[in-house]
Amino acid sequence: MNKTLPCRLATVLSLAMMAIASITPARAASFPALNDPKSGETHAGKFVWAELFTSDAAAATKFYTGVFSWTAATVVEHGDAYTVFSNDGHPVAGLRQRTVAKPGHPARWIHYVSVTDIDAALSVVAKAGGEVRAPARKFPNLGSLAIATDNEGSPFGLLQSSSGDSADNEPTNGGWNWSHLFVKNPKAAAEFYRQVFTYEVAPDSRTGSGSELLLSTGGVNRGGVSVMPDSEGAKPGWLGVVRVISLDETLVRVPSLGGEVMVPPHNAAFGSRFAVIADPTGGTVGIVQYIDNANPATRP
Repeated sequence: MNKTLPCRLATVLSLAMMAIASITPARAASFPALNDPKSGETHAGKFVWAELFTSDAAAATKFYTGVFSWTAATVVEHGDAYTVFSNDGHPVAGLRQRTVAKPGHPARWIHYVSVTDIDAALSVVAKAGGEVRAPARKFPNLGSLAIATDNEGSPFGLLQSSSGDSADNEPTNGGWNWSHLFVKNPKAAAEFYRQVFTYEVAPDSRTGSGSELLLSTGGVNRGGVSVMPDSEGAKPGWLGVVRVISLDETLVRVPSLGGEVMVPPHNAAFGSRFAVIADPTGGTVGIVQYIDNANPATRP
């Protein structure tokens, strides 16, 4: 990963972290199954779902369907609306309308990790130095979800899918490719996630940086951890990355849909090209174009 990325992301992550204060659990709704038919596979530790909490669902929906060509479907139960984004017919993310909109609080993406026993995983969170923010709740067809914060206050989700997990195949265009955590203390943060999700933790020898770590299960890299700059206002946080066919063509659509390019396109690790964008409501997403097999999840 480009060594200047943490510095350029510091402001983005700092603003995005404020959104966690407005997150509240939603009532149950009729979600589509993540895998139909059921996959019969379980990959504990894999990032399998993401949710955007935003104060403007309409603007955010228009943005992501326009930028990534995701389709959107809204399900309503007992007056609560929930938008499901799908990529090529496969659900990849959800959108929740925040009940309280506060000035200066941007939208926030929460990335969910697969677990086989959500109650057992949540019981470890507090012991490891984190906090459960939204207790586990069951949602029809989807499974049990919960939200917690780690030992540095970064929010993340836990999901025990009722339809299994998707196979560990090459990420598709328009799908989530990688999740990366920027923190003050990578070793301490990695130890937290090791305790909660039983990750194997190892230095990322591919980058040449001694401070970057990899989280893996089943011999597959699930996410990365890097040190964040020690600058005023910087806060830790997860960044999800979506794979695209053409970085340049994707970025052209961003401003016309009300978004902003936060980190301009640049060459990144292993010959890939990378950028960070923000939707009109403040949610931030990384985007990557593979060049020369640059996928960090599968590259040896």
